[in-house]
Order: sequence, then structure tokens, then C-alpha cells
Amino acid sequence: MTAPQKMTIVEAINRALHDAMAADPRVLVIGEDVADPEEGGVFGATKGLSTAFGEARVRTAPIAEQAIVGAAIGASIGGYRPVAEVMMMNFTTVAMDMLHNHAAKLRFMSGGQTAVPIVVRTTTGAGFSTGGQHSDYLEAWFAHMPGMKVVAPSTPDDAYGLLRSAIEDEDPVLFIENIPSLWTPGDVTFEKHPLGKARVTRVGTDLTIIAHSLMVGHALAAAVELEGEGISAEVVDLRTIAPWDRETVLASVGKTGRALVVHEAVKAFGIGAEIAATIQEELWGRLRRPVKRLGGAYCPVPFSKPLETAFVPQPADIAAMARDLIAD
Repeated sequence: MTAPQKMTIVEAINRALHDAMAADPRVLVIGEDVADPEEGGVFGATKGLSTAFGEARVRTAPIAEQAIVGAAIGASIGGYRPVAEVMMMNFTTVAMDMLHNHAAKLRFMSGGQTAVPIVVRTTTGAGFSTGGQHSDYLEAWFAHMPGMKVVAPSTPDDAYGLLRSAIEDEDPVLFIENIPSLWTPGDVTFEKHPLGKARVTRVGTDLTIIAHSLMVGHALAAAVELEGEGISAEVVDLRTIAPWDRETVLASVGKTGRALVVHEAVKAFGIGAEIAATIQEELWGRLRRPVKRLGGAYCPVPFSKPLETAFVPQPADIAAMARDLIAD
């Protein structure tokens, strides 16, 4: 058994790719600037892989997201397990036809005979003033797509373990990496984590805060602030958005009687609405207050740093809404 090691999220992703490629010669990597002559990707997530495994398995592609995803789908049908890197989540929209009409539907349309075991890795997140075309969280689009799985790790250990499981999954998986979190350090156990399983990251009794990606850290910070006021907040990290872990979420909210769903994506029509509706339907009569949602403002992500900060839910915003839930 490999001893746990401290590394950042981007280092954990790199290690997961390396270990998956070492374990299975069918694993390929394709994307813009992913090979070592191009410095292993814009954030260095694929650095060293083409040197270790050759440029036949780590292929730098043109700036053409539809071609990248299309090639990955074709390779998967041919027996490979491609990991396609789409540099920014906004750019997945260029390949939406490939993802929605082909990758997500081929298993269904072939009567289960054709699997599409691809992983689409992509990054996003406000925080670096990259503006409205580089910072969107679009997880709700993909979660609404039958046949597509959506994963969003918040820690280095989950980045490693969930990516290894995503690569081995028989269905297409969108793997979302938060840019401001890429250099967050943590212990990595090198264990694979199953998709579709949430984790209670902090136990509490007064309310449940449900979050994913960067918002998990913000929720934990808010929980610490609330603890000083005598409010005990339980924090659930979704980890997988589609399929989401209804059992863990409902068990937590059933215990606390109050729920707050937080995501960086625009609040309107976001995944928080689906989770809130499910909680209301399943736990009606046991809830002490209506479920609340907190998300981004209904606008493109601003370029201006003060406006960008205001756009993203902050720990203080989460704590304030939690207090609202607790108030009689």
C-alpha cells in the first residue's frame, strides 16, 4: 500500500493520469498543449506524461474542442479509454453536439452494445478576473444530460480517487476542476473513490450545507464561524453531481431539519433547484424551515475584481443565510 503523500490538486490530477496510463495501455490523453513540448498543459496537469508514455498516447491537438471530443469518442468506440482535456469549461459548449448527441446517447441508442468510456477534464471558476467567457460553472447543463456523469472534487485526495474511477467508468464523465483550488494542498491516499457517493466533511446538528468544488471550503469556513455563535452546521460535499447521492443528503437533512444548497454557478435553474425540490418532496413534514439556495448572480461572471468577488458566494454569505435558516 502506498503511504499518503501531501500534494496539490493539480499534482494529484497529474499523478492519477500517470497511474491510470501505467495500469492500462488503453488510456490516452488528448487536448490543447498537453504534451511536454507544449509544457504539459496550461496548468501543468499533464506535465511529464508524454515523456513517460510517448506522444502517441499523449497527443497535443489543435484549438478545436469539437475535434478533441470527437476524436476521443471515436477512440473509445475503438476500445481505448481517452481522457480529453478541454481547457476551460466555457469551451465545452463548442463540443456540445458531440457530448450531448453522441457521447451521452450512444449506449442507449445502441441497445447497450456501445459504451463511450471517455473523461472530459475541464477547468473553471471565478477568482482570476478571466471574465465571462472563461469562468462559468455549467454543471447543470451536463447533469440534465441523461447518460453523462458529472464529477467535481474539492480536495487533492478526491481529485486523485475520483479521476481514477472516472477513467475506469464505462460512461462519459465530465470532470470539473476549480482553477482557484488547483494549488490547494492535502493528503492523497491513492485510493479510488466511487462515483455517486457524497461525503459528510463536518458533522453538525442544526442545519445541513450541501456544496461541491470550491464551495465546500467556503461552507466549512462558514461552519467554523457559525460554531462560535453556537450554531452547529453539517457540511456535505457532493463530489459527484450526476448522479448525486440522494441517500447521504436526505439522511443529513432528515437529521438537522434544515438545508442550504450552495454552488458557484448562477442560482437560477442551477443544480440547487433539483436538490432543493427533492429534499422538499422526500422530507416534507420533517423540515423545520423551507430549503434555501445560494448561488451566483444572474449575470455573466464579471471581469472587475470587486464585482467578481461579489458574484461568487463567500463564507460570510453562507453564514448569513445559515443564520436566516436558524432564526425562528
